[in-house]
Amino acid sequence: MSKILKACLIVIGDEILSGRTKDANINYLALWLGDKGIDLKEVRIIPDDEDVIVETINQCRPKWDYIFTTGGIGPTHDDITAASVARAFGVPIIQDPEAVQMLAKKIGGSPHLSETRLKMAEVPQGSHLIINPISGAPGFQMGNLYTLAGIPAVMQGMLDSLQERIGSGVPVKSKALYLFEGESNYAHILESLENKYDSLSVGSYPAIMDGKVGASFVIRSRNDKELLAAYDELKSYLQDQKTKFFEGDWGEV
Repeated sequence: MSKILKACLIVIGDEILSGRTKDANINYLALWLGDKGIDLKEVRIIPDDEDVIVETINQCRPKWDYIFTTGGIGPTHDDITAASVARAFGVPIIQDPEAVQMLAKKIGGSPHLSETRLKMAEVPQGSHLIINPISGAPGFQMGNLYTLAGIPAVMQGMLDSLQERIGSGVPVKSKALYLFEGESNYAHILESLENKYDSLSVGSYPAIMDGKVGASFVIRSRNDKELLAAYDELKSYLQDQKTKFFEGDWGEV
């Protein structure tokens, strides 16, 4: 099997840590990467603090195939991500002419570019711009680091423009079923399946629906043959135990 590609997301923003803003980007990025066969293995949420940003980036760069950051590339004084990335890579921050053109085109020409708007054209020297089809202010790439906006719609637009730039691996597929019994009754069979098949990951997720306690069992694998074999084995076990179960994700009929 080819190398499994792994990614990390660094969410930057005091507003996330304070609870004032709910992050909507983690789930979206995880699904987007999953469709490309890339595993999101770590998420860090950090403040708008240059020292923390620099340290976190330099810790993650050698560890993962792809690192994404969200937040902190706007026009205000607390948008310090671009400067922090430049410092992490040991390069100056510059006003990129192409980024200026992108901004001008979006807002109707250079006369409308104020000093604060021009801040959004500042990127680390040597970076590659990431097109922003929503508001024009680009993100940028430095090595394996991709710096994106924090606003969900803008971040998603930037990801769309990266479709051809990000590599892909073998997607993980999954099969799920759920039942209205405690998960502890089935811990042994789930562990047995995960130990039996090399490529398998088995998850058990307790939940409550309409006042009933139940659990969802999700089997994941990049190996279609092992995935189906393990799923069939789990269903056969439950049938032998006279356990009523429902195929699909929790709550599906």
